[in-house]
Amino acid sequence: MEMRAAVLHEVGKPLQVERVHLADLGPRDVLIRLGASGLCHTDLEVMRGSLLLPLPIVLGHEGAGRVEAVGRDVTRVRSGDHVVCSWSPNCGQCYYCDHDQPILCERVVAAVTGGHLPDGRSRLRLGDGTLHHFSVVSSHAEYCVVPEAGAVPVPAEVPFDRACLIGCGVMTGVGAAIRCARVEPRSSVVVVGCGAVGLNVLQGARLAGAHRIIAVDLSERHLAMAPGFGATHTLHATREDVTAAVRALTSGRGADYVFEAAGTEASLQQALEAARPGATVVILGKTAVNARVSLRFGSLMGEKRIVRSSYGGARPRVDFPRIAQAYLDGQLRLDELITHRLGLADINAGFEGMERGEVTRAVVVF
Repeated sequence: MEMRAAVLHEVGKPLQVERVHLADLGPRDVLIRLGASGLCHTDLEVMRGSLLLPLPIVLGHEGAGRVEAVGRDVTRVRSGDHVVCSWSPNCGQCYYCDHDQPILCERVVAAVTGGHLPDGRSRLRLGDGTLHHFSVVSSHAEYCVVPEAGAVPVPAEVPFDRACLIGCGVMTGVGAAIRCARVEPRSSVVVVGCGAVGLNVLQGARLAGAHRIIAVDLSERHLAMAPGFGATHTLHATREDVTAAVRALTSGRGADYVFEAAGTEASLQQALEAARPGATVVILGKTAVNARVSLRFGSLMGEKRIVRSSYGGARPRVDFPRIAQAYLDGQLRLDELITHRLGLADINAGFEGMERGEVTRAVVVF
């Protein structure tokens, strides 16, 4: 079948919306008609060359839609189901899956770096040439094909433009607080960087019962949004002495849990300085994979537990429905994350707005 998709042909160039061909489904494939697809900074990293993947490629990994068809061996979903795409459909059998580290699944890592599905093949073609998949999803398109484990059913009452956010930014942020750090009730939390992921860390900390939740950012817009997601205090990253202010709010010690979600050397240093001895520091932000960072060694000391997380410890088949239900129950904010809705033809404008800092989350709506 044919469909429209946003294709990246060359680093540094805009995406091109083109008609591409989808091959027939494999036995464990799920065909999803996308309802919405969120624009994420990881897409932008590929477009700007800080994350190198094979080209041409159909980007997008934060998708939600309706199951259109399934392969003959699929049993977990059926046609008509509303699903959120997971970009980590782990196999459950490799070394890392057996060691309770599904985010490192060998088959998924090979698929992501190779630009194909976990069976080693692409289902996408452009003319006579192969197109690559992005993060085993490729949701910036009218349809996508994912492995069965990558299609997670959620309640149909959640609109697709909100449901898609669960697949990356919301899971990463909320999961970082609840699953990775295991924030305890009445604890203190600092979030450095309050964009789409950081705002979700704030509401994850709120759900966990944290007493002090301190948002740190350079953007006045994000700081203004932070209290709505759970922040009890806000600090400007450069206009205030963040370390001193955090200590003043935490009995002079520093925070129990600190989350870095901005992806700069300065924000990483700021996060480490804000953490008390014995604290947990979770690094969520990213910079270029070959970039070197310089840190004050003393800020690493004090028995701090430093964790890097890419997906908030996600167990998608368990976590996605729970997050969706929390939204329906009024316990979790999704509507307020979306600052721009646009059509596929306008996708480049969405990424340009993201680079200018005007976008929290832009969503392509089909």
